[in-house]
Amino acid sequence: QLNVIIRSSLQNLREKIDQLKDLLLRAVSTRQITQLEGDRRQNLVDDLLTRQKQLQASYKNEGTEPDVIRSSLMTGGVKRGVTNPWLLEESEETRGLGFDDLKQQQRRIIEEQDAGLDALSSIISRQKQMGQEIGNELDEQN
Repeated sequence: QLNVIIRSSLQNLREKIDQLKDLLLRAVSTRQITQLEGDRRQNLVDDLLTRQKQLQASYKNEGTEPDVIRSSLMTGGVKRGVTNPWLLEESEETRGLGFDDLKQQQRRIIEEQDAGLDALSSIISRQKQMGQEIGNELDEQN
């Protein structure tokens, strides 16, 4: 009965990871998130997939060092001198925030960026207008 539960849980984990991959692909393609954020999240999903495969191998008693694999599952994986830059500590700004709070913070940041872009657009439009007026004045003087 325990084996059935474990197999079922492993299959459920695999399905959830596949759903995450699909949702991430959709979010990047519809530009809900930036490409950089998509890459960061893709690396996290890939890490989950690796851990799922390690669990699967551990369950089937495959692999050369099952004790090392088991102990590394929850500590970030077996390190071979390569560190994953995407597995950095969470910043103080987002630590302890829930999904809705993070989403709200992300919207606020996007609104601030949009306001900055609007201001930049206004300045560039004004410079374009000034350039055209200078060009017209030069034409008149010539």
